[in-house]
Amino acid sequence: MRIATWNVNSLRSRIDRVEAFLQRHDIDVLALQETKAREEQIPLMGLQMLGYDVAAAGYDQWNGVAIISRVGLTDVTVGFEGMPEFKDASEARALGATCGGVRVWSLYVPNGRKPDDPHYAYKLDWLAGLRTAASSWQDVPTALVGDWNICPTDADCFDPSQFRNSTHLTPPERAAFAAFEEDGWVEVTRAHDAGYTYWDYYRQRFERNRGLKIDFAVCSPPLASRVTGAFVDRDERDPAQGTSSPSDHAPVIIDIAD
Repeated sequence: MRIATWNVNSLRSRIDRVEAFLQRHDIDVLALQETKAREEQIPLMGLQMLGYDVAAAGYDQWNGVAIISRVGLTDVTVGFEGMPEFKDASEARALGATCGGVRVWSLYVPNGRKPDDPHYAYKLDWLAGLRTAASSWQDVPTALVGDWNICPTDADCFDPSQFRNSTHLTPPERAAFAAFEEDGWVEVTRAHDAGYTYWDYYRQRFERNRGLKIDFAVCSPPLASRVTGAFVDRDERDPAQGTSSPSDHAPVIIDIAD
């Protein structure tokens, strides 16, 4: 099975890229973040013609997650038990579904904005809530994939000194990520491809390879043992590729043995 995750930064704007990506890499399951659309706004016809089913959760122009699968799509769950909200505002940041015997969660972890911003505390609470919920998922093949908005190590950032007063590299965020690995979860992409997954549109960051690795696949032990490979599709981030502008994230693909 081939599973991918991609912060698409507007599914409606990049549906052509999504359809081409699915075919180019023969993807079985695609988890999307920042779809920026309600379920009824998603253009489904092309995906359905390609043999995919779609589950989505979203609130118009903000956030939004989806799972696209051609190997089954059952037990769809919007949000995880105990998922925090920011000041009682509903946000679509987590979507789970069972696809081909694997429980896939598409996750869009809050950005945090700045360390002194209320969104930063919300981000840490959200990650703590996810860790608690995930403690009961570890015995079955489960993939927590998506945009984690964290650089777990300095190697995941083109210049850590530029983020000294910013989010993504702070010790509490890194500790929150490491806590999953301490619990037995395995981040499976790094062993195969340590490349960046995000490049800001600002000042030709992609062309200069000044990026961040913030998109990950964190797997339960039964699933991690089946991972045979992983890679980042850098070409999808290339402004010269495709018929529409690229997302600022590149897709991450993992291969899983039966």
